Amino acid sequence: MGWITKGQLRVFVVVWVIVTATMAVSAQSPGDAGIGDDFYPGLGNGGYDVESYRIEVVVSDDLAAITRAKTTLTALATQSLSSFNLDFLGMTVDAVRVNSADARIAREGREMTVTPQQTIPDGEAFVVEVEYHGVPGTDSDGDSLDFNNGWFHYGGGVLVASEPDGSAAWFPCNDHPLDKALFDFVIDVPAPYVAVANGVLENVEKDGERIVYTWRMSHPMATYLTTVNINTFVEQREVTDSGLVIRNYFPLAIAEQAAETFARQAEMIATFEPLFGPFPFDVYGVVVADVPLGFALETQTISLFGRNVISGTATGSGASSESVIAHELAHQWFGDSLTPATWRDLWLNEGFATYAQALWTEATLGRSAADRMMVSFYSQISSPLDAARGTAAPGDPPPDALFNRSVYLRGAWVLHALRLQIGDEAFFDLLREYVSRFAYSNVTTQDFIDLALEISGDSGVPELLDRWIYGVPVPDVPQLGLFGS
Repeated sequence: MGWITKGQLRVFVVVWVIVTATMAVSAQSPGDAGIGDDFYPGLGNGGYDVESYRIEVVVSDDLAAITRAKTTLTALATQSLSSFNLDFLGMTVDAVRVNSADARIAREGREMTVTPQQTIPDGEAFVVEVEYHGVPGTDSDGDSLDFNNGWFHYGGGVLVASEPDGSAAWFPCNDHPLDKALFDFVIDVPAPYVAVANGVLENVEKDGERIVYTWRMSHPMATYLTTVNINTFVEQREVTDSGLVIRNYFPLAIAEQAAETFARQAEMIATFEPLFGPFPFDVYGVVVADVPLGFALETQTISLFGRNVISGTATGSGASSESVIAHELAHQWFGDSLTPATWRDLWLNEGFATYAQALWTEATLGRSAADRMMVSFYSQISSPLDAARGTAAPGDPPPDALFNRSVYLRGAWVLHALRLQIGDEAFFDLLREYVSRFAYSNVTTQDFIDLALEISGDSGVPELLDRWIYGVPVPDVPQLGLFGS
C-alpha cells in the first residue's frame, strides 16, 4: 500500500463518513404503514408481500370470544426491513415471533409495528407468528347487527364479513386487496357447532366436546374476502354438469326453505361459464347466517347471506333474492379471481356483478326483460334528484361513500354501453379474455380500458369508456331512447 497524503486522507474520511451514514440509514429500513392506496392511506402495509396465512382459532363455549388464536403468515420482503407493520385492531397480543425469535411490537390504532431481532434482507422469505385472544367485532341481540365489519357474534352463531377493512379485527394481516395470499383456517368450536370457512374442507377432528374444522383456500384471496361462520348448519350438496361441487350451509330451522331459495345456482353457473369462462375455483356454495342482514357478500367460494334471503329479498336494495344470488355468484369471477388493485377501482367488482344480474335476466326471461332492468338502473342514476346532488362517476367514488349506487348501477351501464357499441361477439370475447388474462391477480380500470380497445379494435372505445366511467353527468343512450339530465 502506498503513502496517503493529508489531502487524500481528508477525502477518505469524508467518503467513509458518508458511506457509513448511508449504511446506517439503510439498516434502519422500516416498511411503510400503508400500501399506497390514495383512497385509504392507512390500509395495508409496505415492504413485504404475504404468500400465505394459517389462522388457528379456538372459540369459547358461548361463541362470544376467541379464547386462543395463532396466525402464522409467510411473507417475502420487498425491501430490507428493520421493522414492518401488520393491520390488527383490538384483541390482546400474547406473543409475536419472526423466524422463531421473539420480536418487539408497538400498537397504535389498527397498526401493529413489529421489530424483529435481525433486519430482514430484501428478497428474503420470513415467517411471522402472532398469538392472541380476546373479543373481536361487535355483539348483537341476535335480531340484528350493529354492522361495521369484521367478526360478529349474534345469538347462536358467528359470522365474518370484512369488506373493506374488517379482517384486521380478528387476525393480523396486510389488509388490502393488492396483497392476495393463500389461506388455511383451523377453527376449533364446541360441539355440535359447525365452522364454515373459505375453500375446501380438508379435515374434521372430534376431540371430546370440541370439533376442529380445517379449511384450505388454494387460490390467492384478498383479506376482505375471508369468512368464518359458526352455527348448527346443515350441509346441502350438488354437482353441476361440469363437475363443480356446490356445498351450501343452512341453519337447521330454515334449511328446507333455503334449499328452495338457492335451487338455481347450478343453472346460473351453466349460464355464466360460456359468457365469462370456466368457474375460477375448486368449489362454490353459500352460507346463510341465522340473522337478518341488509347485505350479501361474495366471500370467496362461499358467499354470505342473511336469513332474510328466504323471504325473497336478500339485501336492503329491493332486488329479488334470485337476482342477488346471481350477483354474488358473478363476483367469484369479478372481485374474487380478478380483484381491484385499489378501492377506487371498486366498480370493476360491483358494476360487473350488477350487469351479471341483467345477463341472468336475459338468459331466463329474454332480452326485453333485461333491457327493462337496464332502463330501471338508468332512471335511478339520471333522475333530477341524482343530477342535483352530483352523483359521483363510478371510477371516482367518494371515499366516505364507497358503496354508492353509481358504483353498482352506472358501473353496470359502463358494460352495457360498451356492448351496444362493439356488439355481442366482441363484448363477450372481451369478458372471457379479461377473466383469463388477469385470473387470480389484481386489475385496474386502465387494464380494462386497454383490453377493450385491443379486443374490439374500435378507436372510439376509450372515449366511450372514459365518459361512462369518469364523466358527469350520466351519458345519453340514444339506442334505447335514454337521455340524462
